[in-house]
Amino acid sequence: MFESLSDRLTGVLKDLRGKGRLSDADIDATCREIRLALLEADVALPVVREFIKKIKVRAKGAEVHGALNPAQQVVKIVNEELVGILGGETRRLQFAKTPPTVIMLAGLQGAGKTTLAGKLAKWLKAQGHTPMLVACDLQRPGAVTQLQVVGERAGVTVFAPHPGTSIGGGENELGVTAADPIAVAEQGIAEARNKQYDVVIVDTAGRLGIDQELMAQAAGIRDAVQPDEVLFVLDAMIGQDAVSTAEAFREGVGFTGVVLTKLDGDARGGAALSVRELTGQPIMFASTGEKLEDFDVFHPERMASRILGMGDVLTLIEQAEQVFDAQQAEATASKIGSGELTLEDFLEQMMAVRKMGPIANLLGMLPGAGQMKDALVNVDEKQLDRIQAIIRGMTPEERANPKIINGSRRLRIANGSGVKVSDVNQLVDRFFEARKMMTAMAGQMGMPGARKNQRKKGKKGKKGGRGPTPPKVRGGMPGGFPGLPGGMPAGMPDLSKMPKGLDELPPGLENFDLSKLKFPKN
Repeated sequence: MFESLSDRLTGVLKDLRGKGRLSDADIDATCREIRLALLEADVALPVVREFIKKIKVRAKGAEVHGALNPAQQVVKIVNEELVGILGGETRRLQFAKTPPTVIMLAGLQGAGKTTLAGKLAKWLKAQGHTPMLVACDLQRPGAVTQLQVVGERAGVTVFAPHPGTSIGGGENELGVTAADPIAVAEQGIAEARNKQYDVVIVDTAGRLGIDQELMAQAAGIRDAVQPDEVLFVLDAMIGQDAVSTAEAFREGVGFTGVVLTKLDGDARGGAALSVRELTGQPIMFASTGEKLEDFDVFHPERMASRILGMGDVLTLIEQAEQVFDAQQAEATASKIGSGELTLEDFLEQMMAVRKMGPIANLLGMLPGAGQMKDALVNVDEKQLDRIQAIIRGMTPEERANPKIINGSRRLRIANGSGVKVSDVNQLVDRFFEARKMMTAMAGQMGMPGARKNQRKKGKKGKKGGRGPTPPKVRGGMPGGFPGLPGGMPAGMPDLSKMPKGLDELPPGLENFDLSKLKFPKN
């Protein structure tokens, strides 16, 4: 969503980092480029003016001129002000002291309210709550049925006493029901109290545009159910209309938070940055896809880091914690250190990584990922499928002890998994190399279960021999898996395409021998 804005801002700040001292002219030129970048990204003009004003005041003050590295200080200021535009601190849901907590969704038709209701319910269920969905969109054809399907996928109850509008049924040719959505909302709250649901999510009707009937109905539901939270669902791809639509809903209905949907689109998305500043209400959640799992809390500081090309390591860690079992990860680390890692262990780890989402998205959260854009585009997920097929084509004994995989076994595995024998050979051979490399690294890093390097006598009985022979290096990277340049694991980008300076060790360390390092004795 913010790709073009991120490219422009990182380019401007990259040029700034190369300067040791900054003059007022340098700061003015930088602010001019930032202003153009924000305007091209559809950020509202009043927001841009205020943003640039704050940066100039801070950048021309003692905060920068007295710093040891003025350029880095300006980058820090831009990051802090961007976090401020996005809302500052992360805003959490406010739950009612006496259940049920009522959450009302409002917004235009097509913004994704019904799908979001299921995503929010699934997220709340994972947090230990018992949510219930109430179908109050009785006008859009199929809206009630859609909510019921979404609720079933999320594993939550849907209260839908009326079918709503359906072609071929109802009281007239279009099948429009005469049911009152306000009455349905009140019945839903009563049902939640009786059945002891602690959260109620009310899905309301939308329109293609702002009109009085829409506002009157939404305001009526709000007055009837007295919601604890009113979430304005905003399509992040509608451009400058986002601001006018948000202001109309703020005046007509009022809302306590914003939910951005369709953040995975290719629109410039700058208008989404304007909503928080102009309405004064925080962005609380972000939806990035069609799946119910594509939903998370909106963290202003993390989004600012992504926009400025600094990555989002915290979100990456949180996603990893959801799919990786701590005890299993510790056991795997111990196997890596002792050199006992099996192909079964590798398969389990690979499947856990795939549960976190597309590899390109995960790599995009790493700092400096914007500079590897071409490599991320070329990430081939099918390579992971091929490796998975090869390993699943092995017997449990072969996965546990790959050394027994001889020529006839490799032919059988290749035929069973639909690949060439050479692919099986590459996977097995490079697995041994990668395991050897990881074992050596684990010993140097002090990982649990790592083998301690014992000093051996040389040929003449002297201490301090050369030690174990390091694993061979192919294409600049030890180990790796079939079908990829540089020996990187399948699905990972080719690091040889990285910008100059990032594909090599720092000056003076090119030929450094790790065996010369002296580690403290336990």
